Amino acid sequence: MTMDCSEGLMLQATSRRALLLGGASFAAWAYLPKFARAADGRDPRFIVVILRGALDGLATVAPIGDPDYAALHGAIALKADGPNAAVMLDPFFGLHPAMPEFARMYRAKQAAVVHAVATSYRDRSHFDGQDVLESGFPGPGRVQSGWLNRALEALPKGERVTSALAVGPTTPLVLRGAAPTVGWAPTALPQAADDTAMRLLDLYQHRDPTLASALTQGLQLDKQARGDEMKPKPGGGGVAAMRLVARGAAKLMAADDGPRIGALAFDGWDTHANEGGPVGRLAQLLGGLDGALAEFQSGLGARWRDTVIVVATEFGRTARINGTEGTDHGTGTIALLAGGAVNGGRMITDWPGLKPANLYQARDLAPTTDLRAVIKGVLHDQFGLGERVLAETVFPDSAPAKPMKGLVA
Repeated sequence: MTMDCSEGLMLQATSRRALLLGGASFAAWAYLPKFARAADGRDPRFIVVILRGALDGLATVAPIGDPDYAALHGAIALKADGPNAAVMLDPFFGLHPAMPEFARMYRAKQAAVVHAVATSYRDRSHFDGQDVLESGFPGPGRVQSGWLNRALEALPKGERVTSALAVGPTTPLVLRGAAPTVGWAPTALPQAADDTAMRLLDLYQHRDPTLASALTQGLQLDKQARGDEMKPKPGGGGVAAMRLVARGAAKLMAADDGPRIGALAFDGWDTHANEGGPVGRLAQLLGGLDGALAEFQSGLGARWRDTVIVVATEFGRTARINGTEGTDHGTGTIALLAGGAVNGGRMITDWPGLKPANLYQARDLAPTTDLRAVIKGVLHDQFGLGERVLAETVFPDSAPAKPMKGLVA
């Protein structure tokens, strides 16, 4: 994983073990919701995937039909034909060719794209942008709880679940707070974490060899990091880690006594230089994400029918590429939905256009959809959370962002 802004360099210096662990983490709620065995047979799952570093939405789902797109994205712009052509989702938008699994889900009406979306944050700091994305508050404030955790607290608690595991440096902020989670966080209290991890490893060697293998690799990398025996390699194991962590998470969430709600965070999406077009650095990252979504579908099995995955990032990237064939911090981007419960096969957008006069601050895709409205819509349809709870508790001070309707089939 590489980061090219000064803030990214600070992140590299402070979370070295996160790099070695592939920039992936998984955490899950510690209770089985009472609605899990509802009379209608639904057993809903909800997974949040956070892409830290700011995803280039214009490169992932390209507005090829916009007459200003090709000139703005220059050498890295996707094309509708030729070598490594985009997968056209409709006559206007093309999906990056590194995401064939998502394209397949889209055709099966199990995936959708929300374009020109953003949180309420309008500056360009990774730290503050991620804080807003994961906390759910209108602005940065370094709060210690996340919107998903507050959503969990609003749900009726059922029997205790003890099979949740966090693989990675920390529990994502989005899932932190008062509601209990079960997990492993190797950066905090190293010896205690080692003891916990070894107990978990012993448990999963009997129950889930794949997850035990993932945990073993994480422990080995953590020990090497402490002894300074291994330096992070740019773009190293992050791509493979996406699939590995998703595979383990899916197995846990497919179990009858497993968690119904989870969060993953993948680092490394800060593409200031050498972003690449249909092939290159971003293509590798998107291939890892695509593989992770496929692992969820495969691993969840019959549970996929009742699953919604939301993929989100802290902000987008500039509409115009820079001098190093990368993109700088921007505003509007995309959110991806995947899962058997998604009302898919749709591009959802109030497209603002890419003419100079239409760009946000003359440089970014202008956001026309509030990300909170998207997430609220999913939480309402999946778990029945009311609009007032969503506006006051889950996403405080967000009443104008009404839950988007019809996202769940």
